[in-house]
Amino acid sequence: MEFDWNKPPFECSGSLTQRDIEESFEDPFAVKLMPDSSRFSVQARFFNLGKAVNGIGIFSVYRTNGKCIRVIAARVFEPEETFLYQRRLNQTLSP
Repeated sequence: MEFDWNKPPFECSGSLTQRDIEESFEDPFAVKLMPDSSRFSVQARFFNLGKAVNGIGIFSVYRTNGKCIRVIAARVFEPEETFLYQRRLNQTLSP
């Protein structure tokens, strides 16, 4: 999957890089969600909760046309997102 970094609508915070964000999408245990809100019905936006190779949990909001991902916003996990990610990971890995 390609990423569109042409004029990103946000600036990476000091702890995140574009590479970290891309790696979070490649996380095999990433949680991808489509919000259930009329607010997002005009242009479909999705959420990604994944970890970069360095272990940083990253929450991203993005759009995609199926070929290219356009990240709209990204930040480090909040405690609730860490909990959700870990719970999903445990469910996936438990027999």
